[in-house]
Amino acid sequence: MTPPTEPQALPVVLAGARGHGRWHLDNIRRLQDRGIVRLAGVCELTPLAPDEIPEGLGVPAQSADLGALLDATGAQIAVLCTPIPTHTDLALTAAARGAHLLLEKPPAPSWAEFRRMADGVATAGVGCQIGFQSLGSHALPAIRELLGDGAIGEVTGVGGAGAWARPESYYRRAPWAGRRRLNGVDVIDGALTNPLAHAVATALALAGATRAQDVTAIETELAHANAIESDDTSCVRITTADGLPVVVAATLCAKDPDEPYVVVHGSRGRITLWYKRDRVLLQRAGHGPEEREYGRTDLLENLAAHLTDGGDLLVPPAATEAFMRVVEAIRVAPDPVRLPGTAWHPADGGARRVVPGIDGLVAAAADGLALYSELGAPWAATTVHPEEVSTR
Repeated sequence: MTPPTEPQALPVVLAGARGHGRWHLDNIRRLQDRGIVRLAGVCELTPLAPDEIPEGLGVPAQSADLGALLDATGAQIAVLCTPIPTHTDLALTAAARGAHLLLEKPPAPSWAEFRRMADGVATAGVGCQIGFQSLGSHALPAIRELLGDGAIGEVTGVGGAGAWARPESYYRRAPWAGRRRLNGVDVIDGALTNPLAHAVATALALAGATRAQDVTAIETELAHANAIESDDTSCVRITTADGLPVVVAATLCAKDPDEPYVVVHGSRGRITLWYKRDRVLLQRAGHGPEEREYGRTDLLENLAAHLTDGGDLLVPPAATEAFMRVVEAIRVAPDPVRLPGTAWHPADGGARRVVPGIDGLVAAAADGLALYSELGAPWAATTVHPEEVSTR
């Protein structure tokens, strides 16, 4: 009797291996050690030096041409961690060669580009996973089970809060950083659409609103303290088809940066998820606080399992449609309000800018499901986009 053969490690090409791409290199190394994938190639405009490749990954092929690299390596998976405006074209380049995709968030800078990517990938018949790692958290199904059991009564809304800090050098790391458009092409690199996009996507997932038709209206308040054209201090309220408010507030100008979180409000309690740590706090009437940490499924590992075992993808493009409606509302909104010099001050020796009181405003927005303007922020201007969420 012939013994069963061991499954072969799936060859992977990584496009964009510097910056956040280094995290993907380390993750590929972790999965390569387990025999799940192997690094076949790296796509970078400037090839990686030997000391930029983690030990144990060998000497992968390198090229600035993703299509040529996929042809040369026969890679079955392409991990795309490139500038936002390149996502759609590179995804379609990979899909045309039969390569399955792990595409970093945000998947595209506009609804039109997202649809072009998602429809093209579907036509090519390849799998596509969008890189919202928080949606692989085992905390999400656990919270859904609690909600289904009525642990906090009737759900009345979902809030999200992200009070982060970024130095001014953060906006000089790449030509597209902090831009709404570059050379006439949409970028939409704002606080809610990129660094704190997980807060939006996770809040929508816990509200049960992931598809385009699950959203009926979006209100945005966008501002910036830094010398950029995009937003670094912003707030959005999404109304779901069930009438549930989802409010996410974010800033990159916090005085005291803290872990971002999502909170589900109920008639008899609340559930808070610190999504970077997969930590859940349940607070409900008649009980003491209950806290628990969960594991998570890595999205590249889930994609590999999808290819070898046929399991479902955790974050296919369809699961990010509602998030992309938020991106589109931010894209078509008026340019963010530029905060006057009286509304911020330099910190850390002038390395970054702080908006006084913004830490409290972010928390209050998530707690009260209110926009900055409703909390008294004098610089906040609301834009409502009910028409931008039409599913026609």
